[in-house]
Amino acid sequence: MSGYEACAEGALAAGCGFLGYTPIQPSFGIVRRFITRCAETGATFVQMEDEISSLAAVLGAVWTGRKALTVTSGQGFAQMMEHIGLGVMLETPCVIVNVMHDGASEGIPSMPGGGDVMQARWGSHGDYEIIALAPNSPQEMFDLTVEAFSLSERYRTPVVILFDPVLGRMKDSVNIPEAAKIRVEKRKYYKGPKDGYLPYKYDEKDLIPSMVDISQGYRFHVTGLTHDEKGYPVMNDECQEWNVHRLVNKIRLFADKIVRMEEKYLEEADVAVVSYGVVSRDALTAVEAARKEGIKAGYFRLQTVWPFPEKRIAEIAAGIKRFVVPEINFGQISLEVERCSRGRAGVDAVYHAAREVGKPGSILKAIQKTNK
Repeated sequence: MSGYEACAEGALAAGCGFLGYTPIQPSFGIVRRFITRCAETGATFVQMEDEISSLAAVLGAVWTGRKALTVTSGQGFAQMMEHIGLGVMLETPCVIVNVMHDGASEGIPSMPGGGDVMQARWGSHGDYEIIALAPNSPQEMFDLTVEAFSLSERYRTPVVILFDPVLGRMKDSVNIPEAAKIRVEKRKYYKGPKDGYLPYKYDEKDLIPSMVDISQGYRFHVTGLTHDEKGYPVMNDECQEWNVHRLVNKIRLFADKIVRMEEKYLEEADVAVVSYGVVSRDALTAVEAARKEGIKAGYFRLQTVWPFPEKRIAEIAAGIKRFVVPEINFGQISLEVERCSRGRAGVDAVYHAAREVGKPGSILKAIQKTNK
């Protein structure tokens, strides 16, 4: 199946029961597959008037007990930023798929892009943390979509999946296990007494409060304002620290458990190629070609873009001469690699243009340059 189809199947396998969507290319391949499966799975599809309301519908659906998804691209993702911040503050687990295309503005929707990586992390206002995943194959589109739903439930936060139309159209064999063998995180529900219920009283171990089934008669209040354990607004510095710092720390303190990565040939490498998404396929081809030339090149792939694997990048930097960071943009993750390397290794950004996807030559040239 295609990457688009694998994403839809991953969502359904994870128990997704609601899709809120506004038509925008190149994301419709996911929606088409989801719609055709709604009758079989009992899922609901709603077409909204714009991306702002699409994500609002998703947040509402989650509070009625559904696992929910929205799909978008380009300027649609930009419109969702206010409600991403709201989802973080309300601690609403959901998944947002952003099919990145060439840009800015409408750009060329059919061409791949990687310019939304920093927007996924910093796009909404204020202080918060986010989880973002970057698959590089149809199989990972399925696997990481399932994982995205599990992470969203475990940490009660929106999770973003970043990929591009090349990966979406790519077809490959996808192994879908029997339902009983797919590991899916269940929602953590509070089942205690209704009197005195505190919707934002959190577990000291993981900093995450339990949700409730709103049909069971619990009295609670949710708001995007800074709030206390009762969920009601409290406008003072102490509550801001209690509320927002926990939203940040519930991701930062558990980053080592969230981050997923792939490594090859790093043990004796002089140069390490750091990549993510579809360009990582070209990066691996370039690394293997360089190694045949006798260059000590290593490969490091981000499956989790956010939180960023700061500790591991710092460790790699201590043992190599340079990083090469190819991206389908003009340098975004390369800045993170430079920050985390702390001056121990140089960083060469490779602006791997959309037309170069499937052609690893520019990455190989950058690796060869570091060896001179």
